[in-house]
Amino acid sequence: MSNSSLPCVVAGPILRHVSQQSVTVWLVTSHSNAASLTVSAQQTVAGQCESHQIRVGECAYIQQITMVMTDPLTPGKLYEYAISFADSEVQQQWQKELPALLYENQHALNFRLQTTLSNVLHGSCRKPHHPVDDALLRVDSLIAEENEQTPRPDMLLMTGDQVYCDDVAGPMLQAVEQVVERLGLFHEDVDGAVIENTAQLNAHPSNYYEREKLLPQIELNTALSKLFFGAKKKPVFTSTNAHNHLISLSEVIAMYLLVWSDVLWKDITLDKTRVAEKYQSQFADEQSAIEAFAQGLKRVRRALAHIPVYMIFDDHDVTDDWNLTRGWEEQVYGNPLSRRMVGNALIGYWLCQGWGNQPNKFDAILTAAKQQFTDQGLQNHDDFIDTLLDFEHWHYTLNTSPPLCVLDTRTRRWRSESSLNKPSGLMDWEALCEFQQEIIGKKSVIVVSAAPIYGVKFIEAVQKIFTFFGKALTVDAENWMAHKGTANVILNIFRHYKTPPSFIILSGDVHYSFVYDVRLRFSRNSPHITQFTCSGLKNTFPDKLLQKLETLNSWLYGRRSPLNFFTRRRQMSIRPRALEEKGADTLLNHSAVGQLILQSDEEPVICRALCGDQDTVEFPPGHDSD
Repeated sequence: MSNSSLPCVVAGPILRHVSQQSVTVWLVTSHSNAASLTVSAQQTVAGQCESHQIRVGECAYIQQITMVMTDPLTPGKLYEYAISFADSEVQQQWQKELPALLYENQHALNFRLQTTLSNVLHGSCRKPHHPVDDALLRVDSLIAEENEQTPRPDMLLMTGDQVYCDDVAGPMLQAVEQVVERLGLFHEDVDGAVIENTAQLNAHPSNYYEREKLLPQIELNTALSKLFFGAKKKPVFTSTNAHNHLISLSEVIAMYLLVWSDVLWKDITLDKTRVAEKYQSQFADEQSAIEAFAQGLKRVRRALAHIPVYMIFDDHDVTDDWNLTRGWEEQVYGNPLSRRMVGNALIGYWLCQGWGNQPNKFDAILTAAKQQFTDQGLQNHDDFIDTLLDFEHWHYTLNTSPPLCVLDTRTRRWRSESSLNKPSGLMDWEALCEFQQEIIGKKSVIVVSAAPIYGVKFIEAVQKIFTFFGKALTVDAENWMAHKGTANVILNIFRHYKTPPSFIILSGDVHYSFVYDVRLRFSRNSPHITQFTCSGLKNTFPDKLLQKLETLNSWLYGRRSPLNFFTRRRQMSIRPRALEEKGADTLLNHSAVGQLILQSDEEPVICRALCGDQDTVEFPPGHDSD
């Protein structure tokens, strides 16, 4: 396969970890020519460039470059950076592609390093075919409008579900297949499937909208289970939208390229006649949403090249309900195909997300990857998956002011010992102790948790009822209060006398947005806790259902309701901020990116939702309800 017709850079560059000591950039090229990085501010900044690349296809190389500075960078200063290639023809091609990534009157890619945080963006849940506007476009607008009075934001935190591996639209799956073919992304042999190699997926009659038939199933062993599922077997994966679930590593990588870059979309053709007639109407509806999504990717790609971007996984980056219960884990990891699928998604996460957060933390994984990713594909595929499944350092802390702690709430679960069907705690005791040691004694801290630590009480009560009847998976009972041990430890951390007096929680996951101000009851020295939940970037909750849930929550768990004393958070006063100009409403159901503005220690933080439809909604402090 020739790369002569391909762009030089097919995805990225994405600006990743930036500190006074180093700058990291991620990109995907169609050739093996190693990229190098230079940083300048009027003159080139001295430093050493470390370039690494992983070949994932005949014409696909994931590259990450880190420039380690000789002298520290200056906070607040505007720096330019340049990516270059030793091969002159490749460099000339890149120079032709570069202007598409530049803003007006700009001659080079640039960034600002901020060590004292005052303007932080965050968001999660970006589903390409959901019929709402992509809020990431607001990030591009903020950078384009930068001036001396309104500087660009300090960073963008992507707090989960950056991709949906388990919920893929038919048109997106067609695009994925074309990218796999065009770049020659490596196929793989699979065990426990109706196919022997992933190259056979395209021709399989269940490839579109019926992939659940290709996914593993297990024997049902109770009469009630057989009655519930109406069959002798039930699916191992629990996603209700697994009709086009990604299976191979090549599909996962293609998905990342398609959600972060417009480059490969230019040659993609979507054809509803390739799917069964009964699905063509659905395909056409999804195609409209996908085409609108693709049209905005040029601006999304440009924004991600000009602001430090940090990421952490949630479940859909892998599969719905990932590690939700001990029973789920036993079923999924006990089957060779489902284990491979989870592993492929985790490999994709490391290559395209996790690696850039804190590059030095992944030296051992990088060494293993360079040994096992070869010109023929990934050797010892399952061994490399084992390496990632055993890894326990997906979380990370940024040495900013205030420090920013990003939690791994997926792989270090506190598993229930009493029942296979009870939800696991989002973090186990050891992980929570490490987190407490990380923040103890600090003046203030920002914590990123994919799921809100303080959720809507009525919704959590419904989840608790379903969990009691062994149906935690039915209602996605994934909240911090669902597991007694995890809930007690995290709440005790907030009650500890050395807990930072200023505590900000950024979260997503739930597909609606809200802000809570939390204080300890009966305490003179309560920390000031603000939780800002913003979700999703391109996803929303069913509107009428959310309105009903909010109404029921206000009736049953209002400020003076005695039901509050039966919750695990009874020793805390939780006051939601009302939406600006929306009366008593506290839940916002719009695609949005959250903007956190930090002021002086004496003033409350400002929380805004920058909506995909260009509206801006503020959550003013001071609402007096509980």
